[in-house]
Amino acid sequence: MNNERSTLNAPTLNAGCRTRVVVGMSGGVDSSVAAFLLKEQGYEVIGVTMKVWPQDCISRAEDKCCGPQAIADARGVAHALGVPHYVIDEGENFERLVIDYFTDEYKNGRTPNPCVMCNEKVKFGNLWGKAKALGAEFIATGHYAIIEHHAERAVLRKGRDPRKDQSYFLFSLRQAQLARALTPLGGMEKTEIRAIARQLGLKTADKVDSQEICFVPGNDYKAFLRSHLGAGEFHPGGIYDQAGNRVAEHEGIEMFTIGQRKGLPGGSPRPMYVVDIDPATSRVTVGEAEDLVTDEFTIDHCLWHGDATEPFEVTVKIRYAHPGAAATVFPGENGEARVRLHTPQRAVTPGQAAVCYRGDEVVGGGWIVRQQAAVPAHA
Repeated sequence: MNNERSTLNAPTLNAGCRTRVVVGMSGGVDSSVAAFLLKEQGYEVIGVTMKVWPQDCISRAEDKCCGPQAIADARGVAHALGVPHYVIDEGENFERLVIDYFTDEYKNGRTPNPCVMCNEKVKFGNLWGKAKALGAEFIATGHYAIIEHHAERAVLRKGRDPRKDQSYFLFSLRQAQLARALTPLGGMEKTEIRAIARQLGLKTADKVDSQEICFVPGNDYKAFLRSHLGAGEFHPGGIYDQAGNRVAEHEGIEMFTIGQRKGLPGGSPRPMYVVDIDPATSRVTVGEAEDLVTDEFTIDHCLWHGDATEPFEVTVKIRYAHPGAAATVFPGENGEARVRLHTPQRAVTPGQAAVCYRGDEVVGGGWIVRQQAAVPAHA
């Protein structure tokens, strides 16, 4: 069952060494096989499942990776693999670090990326304290990304399977976090993972992958915001065209994201899209498709793995599903940088992560900042 590609990103164990690793087991097939592979490679594996749903969370459903069924599935797999399993209550921290961030971003006119924040703050953040208490030297997950451990630094690379690569969601991990992280699935493809799980007879072998934000039922973030925030927390205002004419009212900027077409007022001869959201005035501006295209934007809270004092060339992904575009990065001060796209891109969205690659290596990235839109004088 050992797969050569699966060991490329794991530190080599000394003869007789029993290095302890905590594996985050979500109750899915990926983390199940990750635990198996690490055990096969000689690690002492401890399975841990984080209970991250707050008591008032409306997403406590059986199909959620943070729900009760997920815990039961993870426990069953751990038992089948012969490894200990613990459940850790991270509900309060998850609420504060991920859900509050999620809602605050929408309230400020940005589109959040909770998976990046969860990885940085929870899975590879708070969990480390629990792992240390258990005597572990590493934390492992079922992410499809490669983390190479070198003497001078850790290198984050794309996963082998281009359809499943999740390196984008790990870009904000610091060197200290990468150094103690293992991702044994990085050199494998999804079909291999399911084949291993079936051969082992694991109950998660054919479990459907979740395609949604774990705490948002039905991927309906608007319904989640209404339930979680309440009507009084929304910021209503006006919808304007590019000329500054007020064309309609809206119930809250929280209901919009850049590039959105659904839910906008009709009457235009051509399709209209959200092109700007101003949290200071609760103003939503709409325009045509070409108004969404830009060739330059700013990112802040940047993290770079290596020198970033002079301009450098990268391929940048402006959202997870984006194929990537050639760009030049101009580092600035106070953790900011300017990204100049060699080919203009559509719907560069404030709040999303812009992740920069050199080949398949993640060199860093930052969070997209809103570009100040000019307001017509008569508006």
